[in-house]
Amino acid sequence: MVFKRLLGSLGVGGPSVDTVLDPGAVAPGGALGGQVHLQGGEADFTVEHITLELVARVEVEHEDGGSEGTVVFHRQVVGGDFRLAEHERRSVPFSFPLPWETPITELYGQGLGIVLGVRTELGVAGARDKGDMDPLAVRPLPAQEAVLEAFGQLGFGFKSADLELGRVNGTGQQLPFYQEIEITPSPKYAHRVNEIELTFLAGPAGLEVVLEADERGGPFSEGRDLLARFTVDHQDVERVDWNARVEEWIDGLLDRPVPHPSQDAYGDHGHRSGPGAGTAVAAGAAGLAVGVVGGMVAAEVVDEVGDFFEGDDEDGGDEG
Repeated sequence: MVFKRLLGSLGVGGPSVDTVLDPGAVAPGGALGGQVHLQGGEADFTVEHITLELVARVEVEHEDGGSEGTVVFHRQVVGGDFRLAEHERRSVPFSFPLPWETPITELYGQGLGIVLGVRTELGVAGARDKGDMDPLAVRPLPAQEAVLEAFGQLGFGFKSADLELGRVNGTGQQLPFYQEIEITPSPKYAHRVNEIELTFLAGPAGLEVVLEADERGGPFSEGRDLLARFTVDHQDVERVDWNARVEEWIDGLLDRPVPHPSQDAYGDHGHRSGPGAGTAVAAGAAGLAVGVVGGMVAAEVVDEVGDFFEGDDEDGGDEG
């Protein structure tokens, strides 16, 4: 086992930590389990707390363009208040539920380009050091998988996915960011829309599904951003014809009349409501990957892993 020594405020000779997550992806709302392995340093230390942070790489849109950074969206104390003797080895097991709105990072084992991590913070003798960072894999809930599978079977294509800092107006969103999945239209709808953006907001009872279509303009008309929100009960998964349901959603979305400002809960220019510049820490991005996600062809799946789990992303992240 390779332990990662915490050198910062604890000093050389301090304890080391290595967090190991249970294998496999976890669904939103499901239990994230594992163990924090500690190895004592060159002296006895009092471990005041062991805290795990869930961290996401997000995009921020502002007037000057866009930037990327990290946001802490959950903190969980998993242990502490014990003496770690010199050179002692100790393991602390943990299990806690993921927030329901945790973004999905994969579908049928294929990565979607979303970067989530679990970062370990060790509080020792009044100091705090953030050491271990481990990738977090999140699979879709059955209802999310059913909706995505239906899009694929109807001939829509997966383009990309990202996380955007801000809120989806008119929803019960809890996290400071939301996931946006960009989908290319099927042949049936290609003449009407450029792309469709899909956002899931999960909760204990079900999902809010937000669809935004970039409608194509005609010879004598401009295109529109069309918005609609639907709810799905978790219990509906086995008793709904999802192909028919999704097609009904798309037809209803595209046939919506042009709303007056007072009638549109999301506003005339998109459902996003984000803060200005300077709210996230700049972070790098890697290249492109091409693959197949279920029935959906992954045209531009962005591999965002980069140096996220090796660099110094600990500094200055925004905490949700």
